[in-house]
Amino acid sequence: MASNAAPLRAFTPPTARPALLADWLLGVALLVFVMIVVGGITRLTESGLSITEWKPVTGAVPPLNEADWQAEFLKYQQIPEYKELNRGMTLAEFKFIYFWEWAHRLLGRLIGLAFALPLAWFAARRAIPKGYGWRLVALLALGGLQGGIGWWMVTSGLSERTDVSHYRLAVHLLAALFILAGLIWTALDLKRLQADPRARPARLTGPAALVSLILFVQLLYGAWVAGLNAGHAAYTWPLMNGSFVPENISWAGLSTFVNDPHLLHFIHRWWAWVTVGALIWLARLARRAGSRPASIAIHCAFGTQILLGIATVMSEMNITLAVLHQAVGALVVAATAWGAHVIGRRR
Repeated sequence: MASNAAPLRAFTPPTARPALLADWLLGVALLVFVMIVVGGITRLTESGLSITEWKPVTGAVPPLNEADWQAEFLKYQQIPEYKELNRGMTLAEFKFIYFWEWAHRLLGRLIGLAFALPLAWFAARRAIPKGYGWRLVALLALGGLQGGIGWWMVTSGLSERTDVSHYRLAVHLLAALFILAGLIWTALDLKRLQADPRARPARLTGPAALVSLILFVQLLYGAWVAGLNAGHAAYTWPLMNGSFVPENISWAGLSTFVNDPHLLHFIHRWWAWVTVGALIWLARLARRAGSRPASIAIHCAFGTQILLGIATVMSEMNITLAVLHQAVGALVVAATAWGAHVIGRRR
């Protein structure tokens, strides 16, 4: 008994609390999911440029009186979006778009506190299992970087453009989804460590990497579609305005594949089925590895997402359906991370 106990203590010191850390990370992941949903609302309501300054600390407090509101509104009136698209907007209308951008940024601050403060406490209590400290610090650093990416995205729409760069929007969204996957993956590792102190962290297998790459392409094009409002390129399905391949693509070399709204919509629409095939494969691998729940989660997520995508197009970009489409996209990422973790577990 003594010979077995020593190796267990080496893997999991007595003060380590892997189950508690796992629950904490899943709670943070839930906040990140809410952040992604609010980010989608912010984008779809064209609210992202309503706050023209980045004040990481004092910016948490919204305008508190009429003079403050007028000052913020005056700053917004200096940017191209107001001058070219929203000239004549009332203060009440400005307050609406300001709320969503402020809520989005406030959630970012709350997530930072919800991660940094417990992390410091866990470190002080020596509750972090050996080998996980660097990973948690890396996730914290990614969260801080995400705040910088968000402001970098906003700045692209403050001087010459009437909206943000769709390239920067894609970086911002994909970074959030990567953080979500990282939180879930680490939480699952800690759950296994709680069940078995000798459990090793899961590895990213070849099949999981391939599926992740296919999903990445779909998410990238989805972000570009959102950034260029390319969802409005066609309101019919499966054909686009009566044609399988849209007739009004402005072919201009390779740049067409990253800039033309009609082609972006077309690729996002049909690459979805390649992604479905890859996710079915991952779900089967997860089931063979002994996790039927992960397999079910993957199928439910991508099935719902496909239906929402079609409904969003045919509803002429109904904002509720579009927000749900982005929300379930995040759930697809979460389910994929779960399935990839399952098939990458090592004894």
